[in-house]
Amino acid sequence: MEKPSKPDGDITISAHQKNANSYWKENISLLLKLLAVWFAVSFGAGILFVDALNAIDFFGVKLGFWFAQQGSIYVFVILIFVYAALMRRLEQKHGLED
Repeated sequence: MEKPSKPDGDITISAHQKNANSYWKENISLLLKLLAVWFAVSFGAGILFVDALNAIDFFGVKLGFWFAQQGSIYVFVILIFVYAALMRRLEQKHGLED
């Protein structure tokens, strides 16, 4: 004989809330990590550590100058693709894909 289960409403709402909380927690964590990379590249490599990086030659230009002018833009574009891929994976994990 099967054990009677609780009404679906209570279990479903609780499961959805836990899933939503977990999704947003992971989403915010991902955003903070990517923003940290963004900050490190734009402010760190382009401004704070520019003198140390300028000692390195990168395709004929100083590396600090390259980060300030072009490298940070490349990193930003890469971060967009990384964010999109990781969000797709996160949505699939939580059953939120379209």
